This record gives sequence, C-alpha cells and structure tokens, in this order.
Amino acid sequence: MASVSMSDVVAPGAERARERLTQAAAIKQQMAEGGFPDQAVQVAHVMISALRSGGKVIFFGNGGSAQDAGHLAAELMGRFAFDRPGLPAVSLPDATAAMTAIGNDYSYDEVFARQVLGVGRAGDVVVGLSTSGNSANVVKALDAAAGAGMTTVSLTGSQGGKAAAVAQIAIRVPTDDTALVQEACMHLGHTICEMVEAALYARPA
Repeated sequence: MASVSMSDVVAPGAERARERLTQAAAIKQQMAEGGFPDQAVQVAHVMISALRSGGKVIFFGNGGSAQDAGHLAAELMGRFAFDRPGLPAVSLPDATAAMTAIGNDYSYDEVFARQVLGVGRAGDVVVGLSTSGNSANVVKALDAAAGAGMTTVSLTGSQGGKAAAVAQIAIRVPTDDTALVQEACMHLGHTICEMVEAALYARPA
C-alpha cells in the first residue's frame, strides 16, 4: 500500500474546507438579507406566547435533524445565554422506548404523530425539522398537531416539500444541500432560543 503524506491530505482538504465555509457564509448572508429574520421573530413570538400561557415547545426530526431537535429543546430546557429557570421543551426523538414501541406496533410514519397527540395540547408550538420537507413522520405529526390546535413550524430546505405545505410557519433555507440546511436551521434555532429566553427572563446584572 502506497504511503500517504500529510500534504496529500491537507492541500485538497483545506481547499474543500474553504469552499464549504464560503458556501455556508453565502447561504447565511442570503438569509440575513431576505425575510428570514422576520420569520425567526415570528417563531419566537408564538413560542413566547405559548410558554407564557403554560404551554410547551415540541421538536422532532429524523437522523441529524433528530439530534438538532434534541439540541434546541435542551437550549430551552437548560439555558442559552444566562442562568434562568428551565422552559418546558420536549424532543420527541429522545423518547427511545416510545419511538421503538410505536414504530414496532404501528409504523414508523406514526412515531411523532402519536407522541404529539399524547403530550401536546392546544396552544403548544411544534417544530418539525426535515431537510427535504417530505419525511412522512414529520409531515404526519405537523398535520396532527395542527388538527389539535397547536401552532406548527417547519424547518426545511428550499423545496419545502409537504412539511412546508402543512405548517403554519414554513421556513425554507435557500439550498437543498443537506448539511447546509441543517447548519442554517441550527443557526436560526439558536437565534430563536436567544430571543425567547431574553423575552421571558431578565438577564442577570
């Protein structure tokens, strides 16, 4: 086997890293100049209203989006920028027993919808993450939540898919590159969590 020198890896690797960083920056710049800041404020507003009324925020998605759902729920339940009481937020993919039981007894398409109807209440906010917008279980859960009186938000790529069609607030990142969609959704999610926290609690002196 031929040996591989560090220069064989670093030169093309560094160029690829530079290219990806440039792409990510361009997507975020496009979002900053478009309507995305207003959409972030809109989502923060419905979350603040729900939390002030004793409601909760429910996140869900598959794969990398499942981890992003858990991450955002933790930002609210734990803390974001400063110490304050935890905010009621739930990440449905974290419920392993429920996910596998529902998937086994019913179907994988039902894993989020049944949980949403089980733990959600009218006035709650649900956030479905799907880079394609066509994850059947995400779409079904958004539809079920809307039917039960919850406010629905979708975070997707540019096509939006069925998730954007059924969500009351549909945020479409202007790319269909999965990694870039997920990175931009997390950036928006952090910004929304920051706004929610600042609206509900005074920053300590």
